[in-house]
Amino acid sequence: MHIDLNAFFARAEEIRHPSYEGKPIVVGGQGPRGVVSTASYAARKFGIHSGMPLFQARRACPDALFCPVDFPYYEMLSRSFRAYLGRFSSLVEPASIDECYVDLTRQLGRSEDPLPYLRSLQKGLYEEIGLKSSIGLAATKFLAKMGSDYRKPMGITIVRKKDIDALLGPLPIESFYGIGKKTAARLRELGIRTIAALKESLLHSESGTLKVLGSFAPSCLLYLKGGGDDRVKSESEAAKSISRSITLGSDSDDEGLILEKLKDMSREIALALASERKKARTVTMTLRDPSFRTHSRSLTLEKGIGSAEEIFEQGKTLYESSFAGWTARLVGLGVSSLYDPREETVQMSFFDYPEFEKMDKTRLLVNEFNRRLGKGGKLMIAREAKKNGTE
Repeated sequence: MHIDLNAFFARAEEIRHPSYEGKPIVVGGQGPRGVVSTASYAARKFGIHSGMPLFQARRACPDALFCPVDFPYYEMLSRSFRAYLGRFSSLVEPASIDECYVDLTRQLGRSEDPLPYLRSLQKGLYEEIGLKSSIGLAATKFLAKMGSDYRKPMGITIVRKKDIDALLGPLPIESFYGIGKKTAARLRELGIRTIAALKESLLHSESGTLKVLGSFAPSCLLYLKGGGDDRVKSESEAAKSISRSITLGSDSDDEGLILEKLKDMSREIALALASERKKARTVTMTLRDPSFRTHSRSLTLEKGIGSAEEIFEQGKTLYESSFAGWTARLVGLGVSSLYDPREETVQMSFFDYPEFEKMDKTRLLVNEFNRRLGKGGKLMIAREAKKNGTE
């Protein structure tokens, strides 16, 4: 199963502020070069999308609710999300802060109709935590991911091998997971407008298609035949390294956008390091260019790091020294050479997990009361009321 939280950051703001429900919400970095991280579905109707400069989003919908990114809060909800999934399977692999792969072989391997089980899981996540999600179920990670993207929000799609062509074939080429907008445009120039047309072209080894896709071509055909990676790895298996990657909405050399993505990944990696009680001595940045060539640069530090700020600074250094001005279709950031800082003689600082857990339970309780109160629900946590100037 691949489960993807719908417009996660925007939904998180709706959970925190019930009065925001259903309104255009834009979450993004502040400042003159800020970009949209997430837009609610109501905001997307105005053409607002991830990666758009904030000033353009304001022009598109001046009445939208513009919220700064609050990663500690989103990370708390993400932990609740993963903990919830852990009740269904011991094999949960986070793909990012708002999506996970879950191995449900034991639970659903012999089920003729897995829909009731998936609906119950999806409904429970919404009722208990307030998070909306889309689910894809398949035999491989690629097909499960395509399934979760197939119907949003709150969709469930089962992709069986026998249904791949009928289900995915008619979809526009842009919807193929791993193919960016610029590559899709080049494929369209060759007359390849759908996934079915792509498969047909790959089966005939057409030179134009192979040239556009490069080394990614064999994987594309394998995926469309129902093959590919099917192993879900638990978080604990990632003890030797932790990495994240983001495929950009379109190929870009925008330094502000790329640094914003590096900052997002730094926060996710810091959270994963904290949960493992580890620090890292090596930082690696990866960039995949429009021709699908992947380039990596690493640096090793004398002293281990663990905070989002430290990881971002090293990632920024790698970007500025090796990739500035490059056009990217994917950027990635990772840490390795992990170790347990408790083995060192110096005192290290970590996230205060008891406090976060207390905040988590308190916020969920407040949200539950507000849902029961309906539109009149105005309860909120005292520290947030003080922060927002509410008496």
